[in-house]
Parts: sequence; structure tokens; C-alpha cells
Amino acid sequence: MTVEEERNILNHMVEDIAELDAVFHALANGARRHMLGRLSDRDLTVGELAEPLTMTLAAASKHIKVLERVGLVEQSVEGRRHVCRLVAMPLAPAANWLRFYLLHWESRLSASENLFHTKPEPTKPEPGIEEKL
Repeated sequence: MTVEEERNILNHMVEDIAELDAVFHALANGARRHMLGRLSDRDLTVGELAEPLTMTLAAASKHIKVLERVGLVEQSVEGRRHVCRLVAMPLAPAANWLRFYLLHWESRLSASENLFHTKPEPTKPEPGIEEKL
């Protein structure tokens, strides 16, 4: 492998990590998670996204911009309406990252559970020691 190939691989890894960090940053806010959940049902306007969260259109727009920057939402303008649509593909790397740790912890918890469900072998008294009744 050449130095150039190694540099390209490293750059790709750094870019992937940066994209993953950006997705988790976007998901770190409850209002944005709520918006994504609602967009999973259907496309909504900025006003419709803002309404149940009791926030201004300006505040909702800022949250939507964060989601747009990471590619989770696409916004189109239909006349005076700004319609938002969910784009779930950027969630795939985050889901894969979480799946790795889910499998790790499931195996660790299964091993711990096995410890509690195995019957301990009865201890035998040492030779020469009488058991008291």
C-alpha cells in the first residue's frame, strides 16, 4: 500500500467519523428527534412541525437547518409553504455504530445471566472435619 493510499483511507475514516458526530449532534436535541419522528409518518410544513412543540417558526427553522445540514431533512418550497421531508439514509452509519454496541452488551449480559442460572456445585467437607448437626 502506498503512502497516498494510506492517506486516502485515513481521510475517509475521518470524514466518516465527522459525519457520524454530526448525526448524533442533530439527534441530541429532543425537539429535533420529535420532528424526525413526525416526519417518518408524512411530509410536514415548518409550521406543522413547530406547532406541537410550542415554538416559534424561527426556532423551528433553526432546528430544521441542523437536520438539513446532516442530510436528515430535505426542504422544498411550494408557493409560500416550506415542506419538509425525512431522508433516513444518514441514520444508517449511526444505526450500524449502535448495533455493534448492542451486540456487545447483549453478549455480555447473556454471559452474566448464565452466571446466575447455573447451579453451584455442593461443597464437600474436607476430610477429617465432621459436620455438626
